[in-house]
Amino acid sequence: MGLTNVQLRQHLDAVAAEDKTVAAAIERCGYPEERIRPTGYQTLLRTIVGQQVSVAAATSVWNKLEAELGEEMQAHELLARDFDTLRACGLSRQKQGYARSLCELVSSGELQFDNLPDDDEAAILELTRIKGIGRWSAEIYLLFAEGRQDIWPAGDLAVQEAVGRLLGLPERPSEKETRVLGDKWRPYRGAMAIFTWHTYNSAAL
Repeated sequence: MGLTNVQLRQHLDAVAAEDKTVAAAIERCGYPEERIRPTGYQTLLRTIVGQQVSVAAATSVWNKLEAELGEEMQAHELLARDFDTLRACGLSRQKQGYARSLCELVSSGELQFDNLPDDDEAAILELTRIKGIGRWSAEIYLLFAEGRQDIWPAGDLAVQEAVGRLLGLPERPSEKETRVLGDKWRPYRGAMAIFTWHTYNSAAL
């Protein structure tokens, strides 16, 4: 399960006790709300469905898939469907390739969501074996679904922008710079990532 509101507050308070800039930002912007997604391959399937389309379009495709495959969206059910059936649900050829990659790894037992490595980098490496799932998607899964407390998605543009604003930088830091800047917030970078998304949409910072 993802980080709860209680955990977010505890982790951010721990960071704020050591970082006056973060403490001041919390004072101005308040605490973020929890972002929790279910564990399991369905969450990454939903990520694939939602790539490069609007929320409404992704919801429509998901509903069609659910009607076709059943509420549990079992991997073997998707693998049993042909191209035209999945195309009718709204999955492009590329997304079908990604979805089949995910489902094949799950069905074969090569990828087990209830037994991902404890080491964050090893878990990211495991998840990015799935076609169409890059580092960012893997990090978001580990943060929102598993609640891993030190995940730091430095490649996220909103995180970069918010970190730049938070630290008063003249321009948005790069992914590499953002990764380095986040080191001082270990081991609570997950809560800080969620806080940066919160402040990104706040006029108070």
